[in-house]
Amino acid sequence: MTQQRILIWYRNDLRIHDHEPLYQALKEKAQIIPFYCFDSRQFGQTPFGFPKTGSFRTQFLLFSITNLKNSLQKLGSDLIIRQGKPENIITDLVKTLEISTVYYHQEVTAEELAVEKALAKNNIKIKGFWGTTLYHPDDLPFEINQLPELFTNFRKKVEKDFIIRHTFPFPKQLPSLPEIDVGTIPSFEDLGVEKPILGEKGVLIFQGGETAGLTRLKDYFWHKDSLKVYKETRNGMLGSDYSSKFSAWLSLGCLSPRYIYEQVQKYESERIKNDSTYWLIFELLWRDFFRFICAKHGNKIFYLSGLQGLDIPWKVDETRFKIWQEGKTGYPLVDANMRELLATGFMSNRGRQNVASFLTKNLGINWQMGSEWFESMLIDYDVCSNWGNWNYTAGVGNDARGFRYFNIPKQSKDYDPNGEYLKYWLPELESIPGDKIHEPWKLSQEEQKRYGVILGVDYPRPVVDFFKSVQDNEKIYNGAISRK
Repeated sequence: MTQQRILIWYRNDLRIHDHEPLYQALKEKAQIIPFYCFDSRQFGQTPFGFPKTGSFRTQFLLFSITNLKNSLQKLGSDLIIRQGKPENIITDLVKTLEISTVYYHQEVTAEELAVEKALAKNNIKIKGFWGTTLYHPDDLPFEINQLPELFTNFRKKVEKDFIIRHTFPFPKQLPSLPEIDVGTIPSFEDLGVEKPILGEKGVLIFQGGETAGLTRLKDYFWHKDSLKVYKETRNGMLGSDYSSKFSAWLSLGCLSPRYIYEQVQKYESERIKNDSTYWLIFELLWRDFFRFICAKHGNKIFYLSGLQGLDIPWKVDETRFKIWQEGKTGYPLVDANMRELLATGFMSNRGRQNVASFLTKNLGINWQMGSEWFESMLIDYDVCSNWGNWNYTAGVGNDARGFRYFNIPKQSKDYDPNGEYLKYWLPELESIPGDKIHEPWKLSQEEQKRYGVILGVDYPRPVVDFFKSVQDNEKIYNGAISRK
């Protein structure tokens, strides 16, 4: 009897640990053919004209693919690499190599689902597995269409009736590939993406790939013992270890959330169990929640009206949007975070909340523009978490609580009291004392001369009056609520 051939179609699951498609194919004693396609559509432009996959994201992806290929080679296999449309290339591979089934990890959003449907239309036998979340949807205490709309309700129910499946083991050996040209990893030029200019100011060197992800976890948990204070430090903005930074490796599936969970359990049994160890799992639950919300609501998360269906007359002000993009709003906390994003492709969670609030609640600009900019720039871009969080911050999400905004000058004082983060990313303000740097527009003429910061020359004046702009946008928001 001829040995069956199974194609392992890699997408956002770039690992060999806790990989059910790989595990099941091995169990069936099939000839395994790992495959990755650089989908040309992912390297086009967003509707607002940003590179869909920007340079930092592309670099992290290329590192991750290189690492996956090396790992597979060490196990006796390899990774077939192609560039184009996966549904067409897979169809050709199935015919050429007489592949019986395509195994893959399932996704939940439109672009990814469209490729799966296209394969089915081509009469390709496919089998999907679930491997992106901590909880498996089959183990939830409700059907996806009955998923609670509020995160707190979701969390309480899953924590009460929780089942988290064990991880699948690392494979020890893989069968060799049949005779085929495996292809090469494309360059930035091949993908039509500019190579990033690497600075030295990033809080962490984000090396893509499973090996780097596992090393980061080991370092953060076991070498630096940072997990025990995670809850206290997670809102920091400057430094490598105020938070886990696992999001980058989770976004491409280089790290499995279930593996992280098992390591937390190990840490709790061998070191300490406290609020911080719980809080890391709590953050993974948020990630699960957004993924399941996308599975429940489909494309609504991408609509201008959001999950709430609110008809808000958002502005498309390209001039002010560019000021926000470039970190020239005159509000140091916003500007420092936006410049960090431009320079590194990363920004803290606290920073993301503040800059998103400013774009939507102060500038009143279409939140989709912000979401697309993050999609282009963020190393750790995750479609469900990104669009879910922007829905939430814009006040159109399922978990929104009316018109809520971040008091950015207060946030700046609370989370960067001495202005260390601001001075790091805004060197033009480094001579201003920590108690004054958060609101430079309040400096007198004499103080501006003393600190060498002339407003409108060395640093911009505020693009809007903070509280007046909040009040104006709240009226617009409340008008949309009343019309609903």
